[in-house]
Amino acid sequence: MTTPVLTRRALNRALLARQFLLERAPLSPLEAVTHLVGMQAQAPNPPYVGLWSRLAGFAFTDLAELLSSRRVVRLALMRSTIHLVASVDAEPLRAVLGPVFERGFRATVGRAFDDVDHEQVAAMGAEIVAGEPLTAAELGRRLAVRWPGHEPDRLAALVRTRVGLVQVPPRGLWGSSGQARHTTLGAWLGEGAVSPLSLDVVVRRYLAAFGPASPADAQAWSGLTGLREVFERQPDLLVFHDESGRVLYDLPEAPRPPEDIPAPVRLVAAFDNLVLSHADRTRVIDDEHRKPVIMGTGNGNVRPTVLVDGRVVGMWGTRRVKRTAVVEVTQFGKLTARTKREVEAEARRLLAVTDPDADTTEVHYLP
Repeated sequence: MTTPVLTRRALNRALLARQFLLERAPLSPLEAVTHLVGMQAQAPNPPYVGLWSRLAGFAFTDLAELLSSRRVVRLALMRSTIHLVASVDAEPLRAVLGPVFERGFRATVGRAFDDVDHEQVAAMGAEIVAGEPLTAAELGRRLAVRWPGHEPDRLAALVRTRVGLVQVPPRGLWGSSGQARHTTLGAWLGEGAVSPLSLDVVVRRYLAAFGPASPADAQAWSGLTGLREVFERQPDLLVFHDESGRVLYDLPEAPRPPEDIPAPVRLVAAFDNLVLSHADRTRVIDDEHRKPVIMGTGNGNVRPTVLVDGRVVGMWGTRRVKRTAVVEVTQFGKLTARTKREVEAEARRLLAVTDPDADTTEVHYLP
């Protein structure tokens, strides 16, 4: 039997459907965050824009309330980067991803910490921040009193490697500022029973939000390794090829819309997992455009992007000029007049939410 082939456009439409970018979904923010297996949140504001782009009737106060009521939390998870996730997922995901943190720490410090009892440092660090949320620098300085021969920032990094540390509000609240302060998951959410997650379930949840995909794709999203066996041991997964012959897997019940279904213009948030969660990202962004979006910022940033017909055609940002709110669009090639009108309409809808006090709004196109 011949393995079905999925074109790049078919993969694009499947991804957009699962990311709620073909049409805004009538879901609560908590339902959406759970389905998406979290949202990358290295900066506080992008998840608000990410949910606004995806959900019908979403208000920024909805997400702020979820953070304040501790139903969602911010902590390092996939790829050791900060994600906003449903609280019920935080500890199970952190446990599954433990090897990612250990590997990253070892790659950074090498054998520099071989003379230190890692569990002892982690336990003391957890005790300190459970009693009082601290910045990483503050935690490191306190640990350095006990271990003066080691750099404070690396001591704090060791705690972060071994302990799930939550960034507590007001960090993550729209319009708030300030340094990230951390406490333990147990101190923030309570020490109740936690249902573990198997790798099999993690893979299935990844496919539900990002599939069809390969083991290499899931590894790029999570930072885990050795996932091929996890895919191959699940007999109900459907098997496809892409146009390059790569083997892709998918859930039988997951949406795979017709490739000719229209895709609306969307403004995708900074750091969005849409452009980060596959080894082969050509289903949504051309290789030539990855560098300015993902690599060209020099400080680990991932620029917000403009989607037209489901693909990244540019980047965007906002600024204020007194009472005028502006969206600036950097184009990858020339947009048609009709496309520009659609981009401008979406940009003005966003500015109405992000800058409700502005007297006027403008959309500027940069070369």
